[in-house]
Amino acid sequence: MDILLIVVGSICLLIGLAGCFLPVLPGPPVSYAGLLLLHFTDRVQFTVSELIGWAGLVTIIQILDYVTPILGTKYSGGGKWGNWGCAIGTVLGIVIFPPWGVLLGPFVGAFVGELLGGKPSAEAFKAGLGAFIGFLFSVVIKVALCGYFIYCFVAALFG
Repeated sequence: MDILLIVVGSICLLIGLAGCFLPVLPGPPVSYAGLLLLHFTDRVQFTVSELIGWAGLVTIIQILDYVTPILGTKYSGGGKWGNWGCAIGTVLGIVIFPPWGVLLGPFVGAFVGELLGGKPSAEAFKAGLGAFIGFLFSVVIKVALCGYFIYCFVAALFG
């Protein structure tokens, strides 16, 4: 049974890492599930504090994943129109234009939103760029967390 849990846990970690780039897969939660599966084996026991701390990190990262593109829009001079455009562009990009819509959706949405809100092209472009940078920031954070989970998994098994 332990071997099955370790194999499935390893698969969860790899799927979680892929989920950092593919929005249809929730990367950090799937990676966390891989650690939980390892915890349920006889080989490794993580502490309750580790499991709760990791769950907290996963929750925070999942929230940030949706918030950072909007924050990027806001801090690069975008307004309400840009924030709404970013949110709508993100959803449409994921649903209608995968996989490139994932990257371009926040940018295009914020850009178009700001144009509709009456901002000049240069300011709208800046807001779109902020949304794109916010999106990239969230991807880097997710990859870092999933990479850390993979490290913990391997270190617990072979360390």
